[in-house]
Amino acid sequence: MSGVLRKLLDIDWLLFFSVLFISLAGLITMGSFGTESHYFYKQIIWIFISVIIFFTLSLFDYRFLKRTGVVVTMYILSVLLLLALFVVGHVSKGAQSWFNFGSVSFQPADFIKLIIVILLAKYFSKRHIEIANVRHIFVSGFYVFVVFALVALQPDFGSALIIFLIWFGLILLSGISKKHLLAVFIVGAIAFGALWVFGLHEYQKARVINFIHPLADIRGTGYNAYQSTIAVGSGQIVGKGIGYGTQSKLSFLPEYQTDFIFPAYAEEWGFLGVIFLFALFGILLWRIIETAYYGATNFEILFGCGIAIMFASHFLVNVGMSIGVMPVTGITFPFMSYGGTNLLTSFVGLGILSGMRRYRRPAHKEMMKNEFLGI
Repeated sequence: MSGVLRKLLDIDWLLFFSVLFISLAGLITMGSFGTESHYFYKQIIWIFISVIIFFTLSLFDYRFLKRTGVVVTMYILSVLLLLALFVVGHVSKGAQSWFNFGSVSFQPADFIKLIIVILLAKYFSKRHIEIANVRHIFVSGFYVFVVFALVALQPDFGSALIIFLIWFGLILLSGISKKHLLAVFIVGAIAFGALWVFGLHEYQKARVINFIHPLADIRGTGYNAYQSTIAVGSGQIVGKGIGYGTQSKLSFLPEYQTDFIFPAYAEEWGFLGVIFLFALFGILLWRIIETAYYGATNFEILFGCGIAIMFASHFLVNVGMSIGVMPVTGITFPFMSYGGTNLLTSFVGLGILSGMRRYRRPAHKEMMKNEFLGI
């Protein structure tokens, strides 16, 4: 028991409480909706389960994730799950992205983002010495593209975008030669072009087009983004107060418990509340990067960086679409939006990172600079 207690005491409590306060901010916002209180009570259960999973996972040693057999098995299972969706998946809001088990639904794309982080951390940590070889960009890109395409074809463009950003971010951090950056952009452009022609539905294309002219069709494709920007702006400095957000209360703001919970929060808490929320998220990213910085090996470093990229991508895309500078893609706000699968995935990722924290190395700054910054 003393060993378990020591492991629990070694948890990054600043990281944990920053996440907990972000989750509570989402709960308070959901609770203020009144008629949508069932989301509030369900989210309490999901947070409770997720926290237990976080502490449980923090107790284990994750060096087994470096084994090729383990990573390959997880990747193959991920592809099979995505293929199974096209056969038995549940269609919701035009996307066949869910397995429905009665009152509980499961979205594989959320957990697969975490598996992609593990896959890329394994791949790049093993080949960091020869990473300058351009073929590693295309080999890693192929692994990711298979998953990216299957997710995009559901269609779930938002999750596909996050998967691409995880790959792109880790490509940059892995020590890629600057002369190969152009090749990465070309691959990305080709992938997007193929997605545009063969993968995106007309309503998704309209969202991207609306990104360029966000106010061109405020009664149609631009309605959600327009109402979201109104909600954010109407909060002003101190907000309208908990339960007094008119955009959400009067149902002008759609999906205010999931995709658009940030503008609902901003309307009630105002600019000061948003600054507080952003500070909490900044602490979360700082603590993740700090843990990654002192990772025991390149695998742990890249895994932590991948987790940071995953959360940062969700954050930037969600806030961006809420204020009208990014297309509406259905991306949730980490830890704040309603959703069991996404919340569990986020806490699982942090739980694994917390387990890795226990066998971190205290000092290897020069090594990290040499391997990842090209110094």
